Amino acid sequence: GQVDRISKLIPANPANPVTLTEALEQVPELTDEIKADEKVKELFDIALQLEGLYRHASTHAAGVVIGGEPLENIVALYQDDNAALPATQFNMKFVELCSLVKFDFLGLKTLSVMQGAIDLVKKHQGKEIILPEIPLDDKKTFELLQSVETVGVFQLESAGMRDVIRKLKPAQFEEVIALVALYRPGPMDDIPRYIACRHGEQEITYAHPMLEPILKETYGVMVYQEQVMQIAQQLAGYSLGQADLLRRAMGKKIQAEMDQQRDIFTEGCQKENKIPITTSNRIFDQMAKFASYGFNKCHSAPYGLIAYQTAYLKANYPVEFIASMMTYDLNNTDKLGIGREELVRMEIPLLSPDVNHSFSRFSVEKQDDKFGVRYALAALKNVGESAIDLMVAEREDHGPFLDMIDFARRLDSKVINKRMLENLVSAGAFDSLDPNRAKLYGNIDVALKHVGEKSAQQNSNQHSLFGGGGDNAVELPPVVLVEMRPWGRAERAQKEFDAVGFYLSEHPVDSYGDMLKKCNVKTYAELSNTDFGSGELAVNLAGVVVSKKERLSKKGNKFAFVQFSDATGLYEGVLFAEAYTNCKDLIEPGTAVLIKALAKREDEEVRFVIQGLSRLEDSAAAASKILSLTVTDSKALAHVKEVLMKSGVGGARVELTLRCENYESLINLAERYKITPTTLDNLSVIGDLQQVKVA
Repeated sequence: GQVDRISKLIPANPANPVTLTEALEQVPELTDEIKADEKVKELFDIALQLEGLYRHASTHAAGVVIGGEPLENIVALYQDDNAALPATQFNMKFVELCSLVKFDFLGLKTLSVMQGAIDLVKKHQGKEIILPEIPLDDKKTFELLQSVETVGVFQLESAGMRDVIRKLKPAQFEEVIALVALYRPGPMDDIPRYIACRHGEQEITYAHPMLEPILKETYGVMVYQEQVMQIAQQLAGYSLGQADLLRRAMGKKIQAEMDQQRDIFTEGCQKENKIPITTSNRIFDQMAKFASYGFNKCHSAPYGLIAYQTAYLKANYPVEFIASMMTYDLNNTDKLGIGREELVRMEIPLLSPDVNHSFSRFSVEKQDDKFGVRYALAALKNVGESAIDLMVAEREDHGPFLDMIDFARRLDSKVINKRMLENLVSAGAFDSLDPNRAKLYGNIDVALKHVGEKSAQQNSNQHSLFGGGGDNAVELPPVVLVEMRPWGRAERAQKEFDAVGFYLSEHPVDSYGDMLKKCNVKTYAELSNTDFGSGELAVNLAGVVVSKKERLSKKGNKFAFVQFSDATGLYEGVLFAEAYTNCKDLIEPGTAVLIKALAKREDEEVRFVIQGLSRLEDSAAAASKILSLTVTDSKALAHVKEVLMKSGVGGARVELTLRCENYESLINLAERYKITPTTLDNLSVIGDLQQVKVA
């Protein structure tokens, strides 16, 4: 609405936040809004009074204050009823002024992911990995980094960071540390120079020869706050304490303090090393620009180490690493989808969920002499981790489940409910026992009638005067399930999506088969390996809409970044204003679309500018001109007619060959029909229909 539009006019710069007063000076449109609308004027009058005030009282998530005596003797405290420790009533700046020490203890999920991977390696390979002892020059690790395969690697997986890594091609651990320090709002401006000097494309220069030993490690670029302090010490004669005060003054950007420090620095440079004032002023300006946002090396190094360690585990133990990574994203289907795509890219099997093989978490399993990741049952929707743990315990104590009825009989109602069974069936967790998901799904109510029967029978036998003990005494009558026609590929994929959160065993686009060739569709993987030269290429893709991010241009026009998926991966395209307006109704999650786009390669990644979208089903149907069917029994003709009538009128001619024992005849149907994957699915289950072909 109006407020959203006004807020978007205020410049957003994390490196140098703009106040409302500055925004009014810089953006004429804001002033125009205030003059034109009394309510907008009132909005700004109130906002200017509120800006800078504390919104609420809160507690730092990881900040711990330590003093040399009881804290209540030094600072005001308060005790929250729900907190284990008291909190200071002073904020961080006043706590420091009270001579107390602050520590930030950050809890990182990555540490749990790494430990999970280490545990899996020990379990399946018998190797003991001690992270502090891994080599910091591991060849596989740097090959992984240089090929930018950093999905799941701490601090190094964002698109922007991957772009920097691609250009830098780090070859030593120190460069990983520098990456973490450089990829911040202030130092980021120096990344191109750092990379150019690193590759010898630009000469490394120093404002003064004394800077070389300090900045040589970082190719003449200030990367760490410690370098600022070293420069102050060695060039201007600062003590370590004075150098830290200089760093703080630069960080706070208080002009009076900065002017005072500039005088001290330039005079010190002149006195200690006879450095001209023009040179020392230039050095001070570089330091001031950097120090506002610079990272401590002592801070960057542990972050860089964790980044390297995760890259090491992924490069050397990819199956265990990704299994652990996905375990700690159990409830985040977007991230699980990314994990799946990474497994596909690395050609690591993702084994489907299975009541006889899966655990509550993702696990490593060997199948056909190759290790793969077995899907976690607790990652399915409406399937709780504690319930699965009870199921696994039953399986380990009394052997594999025989079928869905046996599964129900051996578990009680605390573990099983209808939603859980629906999602287990839809996700394929019973496929190894019965691949007809439609039949199992349709008989869930039957299965629920038998929940807990086995344990109840065992308990009854134990208390019976004549009952025998043990499992052998428990014999329950078999249950016959009602037979049902299997789901078609499209319905099966959609049910699986609903249970898992993404397409696991088969992507909906796959169900279009040869129809996609008629539309000249390329997969994302094919285009990723295509040489576009320096220009653009018009391409057709097929995909399912995953998500969209709507944006507003400087002119106030809406455009969008839309993420799609096909069987080979996730990819993103941008729709500018006109295309977005025309295609907006189709950009809904789960919609299968034909994408017409211009593709070009930027920084080794394929970028798509989308020109238009259409429903994939409609496009595929329009491209299908002939449907050829071969029937071996005239009784099947009624079923064929029923399927075609349901498909509706379209553009495809139907050639029907009736092949009986003594004769064969070709029939060209008068009507033309719309041929879709659903049509082909429905035809494929008709008995005595030998061949279905689309041309």
